[in-house]
Amino acid sequence: MISVNDFKTGLTIEVDGGIWTVLDFQHVKPGKGAAFVRSKLRNLRTGAIQEKTFRGGEKVAKAHIDNRRMQYLYSSGDVHTFMDTETYEQLELRTAQIEEELKYLLENMTVQVQMYEGETIGVELPNTVELEVTETEPGIKGDTASGGTKPATVQTGLTVQVPFFVNEGDVLIIDTRTGQYVSRA
Repeated sequence: MISVNDFKTGLTIEVDGGIWTVLDFQHVKPGKGAAFVRSKLRNLRTGAIQEKTFRGGEKVAKAHIDNRRMQYLYSSGDVHTFMDTETYEQLELRTAQIEEELKYLLENMTVQVQMYEGETIGVELPNTVELEVTETEPGIKGDTASGGTKPATVQTGLTVQVPFFVNEGDVLIIDTRTGQYVSRA
């Protein structure tokens, strides 16, 4: 058990039968009444975000999440296969479980698979990935002065806003947390 006064961003807890990660929290001490903690939580199973208020000093169960280093091998229809890099065990996940992550996943990429009591919760990607541009409009000389952007589709099917100087075949660094262009590789 952990006190809500000890909340930290990224902490995983069990509340109301769900596994949640703390995205944001704020300790509130009103002039009148008891102190409380206002928090923003994300459900690790569904991805839903919820705001919840706890009484000061209230106890919640800490959820122990195991991160296993795995390599994304291949997809076969709706099933995606990962392999543990230490034990060579294979794990299959459905598209619905990792729909957001698939926008950044390439075959042979190493990721952290989050496990809770034998149940696969999700896939944690590296902060940035390198993806090749497969389709974009050609840049027109002189357009760079305006500092504008254009859409570009990368090899996973993700569409990103990029500067005008980016061309097909360029390898880009994409931030997986925001889905935005960082730079050319």
